[in-house]
Amino acid sequence: MKCTILTLFPDAFDSPFSYSIIKRAIAKKRITIELVNIRNFGIGVHKLVDDRPYGGGVGMILRVDVVHRAIQHARCKRRCRERVVLMDARGETFTQKKAREFATLQHLILVAGHYEGIDDRIAHFVDERISIGNYILSGGELPAMVIVDSVVRLTKGVLKKEAIEKESFSNGVLLEYPQYTRPRTYQELLVPAVLLLGNHKKIQQWRVRASGRK
Repeated sequence: MKCTILTLFPDAFDSPFSYSIIKRAIAKKRITIELVNIRNFGIGVHKLVDDRPYGGGVGMILRVDVVHRAIQHARCKRRCRERVVLMDARGETFTQKKAREFATLQHLILVAGHYEGIDDRIAHFVDERISIGNYILSGGELPAMVIVDSVVRLTKGVLKKEAIEKESFSNGVLLEYPQYTRPRTYQELLVPAVLLLGNHKKIQQWRVRASGRK
C-alpha cells in the first residue's frame, strides 16, 4: 500500500514516521509513504500557494488551482484502487471502520491544508472529507498522521491477525479488556484473581465481561 500526503510542511512527518510500527512497515515494504510539498506547485517565481479570502476575513486561503495540481501529480499514473481524502473539520468523523476501508486501498492520498483552509472548490477534486474530531487544529498534518498510523497497523502483513482482532473497536468490541502485568500487588492494588488461576475458560469469560461491547 502507498500513502501520499500533500502538505506545506513535509518535515513535520519525519519523526512520527521514523519509529515503531510505521518504521517497521516501511522497512518490510508493506507500505510506502510519499510526502508531496504543495509549495512545489505554487504560482510564479515565489511559489505562492495562498491568497486573501473573497468577502474579507482573517488569514489566508490555499488556492484551489495549486492544491488541485498537487493532487493530479500524486494520483496513480495507471489504474489503481485509490482515494483522495481531504482533512476537513466538516468531514465525516474518522472511525476504525473507515480505517479498515482505507487499508484495502492500493493508494491513499491525504490532503493536509493549513492557514485558514483551502478554497472550498477543492471538494470537486477529492473523494471525501474526513475529520478526526470536533476541535480545531492549526492544520491537517496531525490528522493525516493519525489516519496513517491507524491504517498502517491494519495493512496486510504489518501486524499479526490475532493482534488486530483483539484490539479495541474490532469484532463488535468497543474497548479491549483491561490488562495487567507484574508486580501482582502495587500499593495494595491487586491483579484480578481470575487472571492468576490458569483457567483459560474463566479468563476468557472475565475478559468478555470486562470489555466494553457494542
